[in-house]
Amino acid sequence: MQRTLLIWLFLAPSLVGLGLFTFLPILASVLLAFFSWDIITPPQFVGLGNFADIASDPTIRVSFLNTIGFVAVAVVLQLSVALALAVLVNTRMPTMLRSFFRSVLFFPLVLSAASVSIIMSYLFNENFGLVNHFLNLFGIGNVAWLTSTRGAMVVVILVYVWQNFGFSFLLFLGGLSSIPKEVYEAAQVDGATGWRQFWRITFPLVSPTTLVASVMAIIAALQIFDQPYVLTRGGPGDSTRTAVMVIYESAFRQLEFGRASAIGIVLTAVIMLVTALQFRLSRRYVFYG
Repeated sequence: MQRTLLIWLFLAPSLVGLGLFTFLPILASVLLAFFSWDIITPPQFVGLGNFADIASDPTIRVSFLNTIGFVAVAVVLQLSVALALAVLVNTRMPTMLRSFFRSVLFFPLVLSAASVSIIMSYLFNENFGLVNHFLNLFGIGNVAWLTSTRGAMVVVILVYVWQNFGFSFLLFLGGLSSIPKEVYEAAQVDGATGWRQFWRITFPLVSPTTLVASVMAIIAALQIFDQPYVLTRGGPGDSTRTAVMVIYESAFRQLEFGRASAIGIVLTAVIMLVTALQFRLSRRYVFYG
């Protein structure tokens, strides 16, 4: 009995924290999705009214389409860059140099997304940005990076990928280091080198890591907020407005907390559906040999 009480005593702080700051807010959000509430007046039960508004609101539809398009491009670019750099760093080089590259490539992830986005907004400024300055040196001229529909999304994707590929890079680096060297030596004896060795050996053996990295990257990308909010405020128009931005605006600008909770539930359902689909499809390309 004393041992059981001691166990629960040590678990109590974590359980109380999870209950107050995780499970209780989740439950409150689910319940709030069926009410109309602006903090000032008492909540009014509207049933599925908030979900009906979501289906008929063009801004929400555009934000979800923007989010899906962003995820499709950013995640593929993030994983490709991370895997390519991991393969390069995993080649034969001094341990000191390998540690240096690990630290440098992971460093952007440590930085605040808001501060990075502020700096990037100056670099990509149309009139005095450093990027356009170098483009002018080659005679290209100024590019409306943050004030055009396509340019704004390109900047958001580039800034996001630059800051977040470091985590996928470390995952791939760990996966590559677990591949036995004897496999590559046998492949060299059989005449497999370069791209063929990568496609036939490296990529299949690192596929479990690819699954983990892709799942985590997609979940994070579906919740993007900082970069488009700081860089473009969702503009021009609604071209870079994302699902989480709509949740924020509904709750803290329009004071429609019930509607914001309903959008959050829909986004959570999308994340769960995409994750389940990834694990379902992984049976075809993940090799656990």
